[in-house]
Amino acid sequence: MATFYSGDAQPGGGYAQPGVYGYAQPVRSARHRSSNMSGLNASLGYFIGAASFGIASRVLLRRRPRLHFLLESAASFVLAACLLEVQTIVEVGQWAGGLGPDVSVTVLFVVLLTHGVVCGGGGGGGGASGNPALTLARPTAAPTLLAFLGAHLALMAALHYWSLELTDMHLIKNLMSSSCSTSLQVSVLQGFITESVCTLVFHLVHLSLRRRSALIRIPLVAVLLTFLSHTGYTSAYMNPSLAYGLTFHCPGFTLAEYAAVYWLGPLTGMSMALFLYMGHIPRVFSKNLLYSQKTRFRVPKGNASGEEDKKKK
Repeated sequence: MATFYSGDAQPGGGYAQPGVYGYAQPVRSARHRSSNMSGLNASLGYFIGAASFGIASRVLLRRRPRLHFLLESAASFVLAACLLEVQTIVEVGQWAGGLGPDVSVTVLFVVLLTHGVVCGGGGGGGGASGNPALTLARPTAAPTLLAFLGAHLALMAALHYWSLELTDMHLIKNLMSSSCSTSLQVSVLQGFITESVCTLVFHLVHLSLRRRSALIRIPLVAVLLTFLSHTGYTSAYMNPSLAYGLTFHCPGFTLAEYAAVYWLGPLTGMSMALFLYMGHIPRVFSKNLLYSQKTRFRVPKGNASGEEDKKKK
């Protein structure tokens, strides 16, 4: 007698559906795996498109030194656009596409690593960080404003991409876009302290690695950012423009409360890091309050005695 299954779990995984002559045919698992791959392929294409935009912007603007400051806008756009898609994988991918935490962590690390390679990681050498907290030491406010502009354009691009509903994951994200969940899971004071401490740690590491080779600096910064991003209180954005693009549009807090956490927090942490590392805060005061000023080069004693003998002669 043929057995008739109706939605029962099968040993091979997935669910079986009634087939011809009442025999069970496991089709759900194959369809589920296909959905996973299609979601990842769509996200991969999105990431490649954002990275290509960053590469093209850097190549074009490198030929025009006067427009080099526009790189901050492009770097901010690439970072915010990619992390908006990573946020989609974290929030929806696990139960809409079967993408577990291991996938989201791997994608986040690869995105941060790629952004550091494509945009320069803000470590000097003509690179751009897309982080206003790293550009406040510059003599102009243009990079800061351009970083916010890039994050806003990234949000608009991501909303349009989600509206295409290429996969089930993006369909659900499009439905949830108007009522997203905020990244700030604690009070404003706790969030401010969390962002300040995380930014302090990040900037101390960033300052100590800025003279290192890019082969060492960029992977270490990507690992640190991936680790700090799992802070459950605020997601540790440590980037005012990135937080503006990823969570300011979500209900739950006012603009002033978001600004206190995600703007004043990183600014405070960055100032503390500069003070601890350099002994002063550039553009605020130049007197070194922590470290004594010593000459870097000293005259050898042998040469000094020789010069004195010549003078006597």
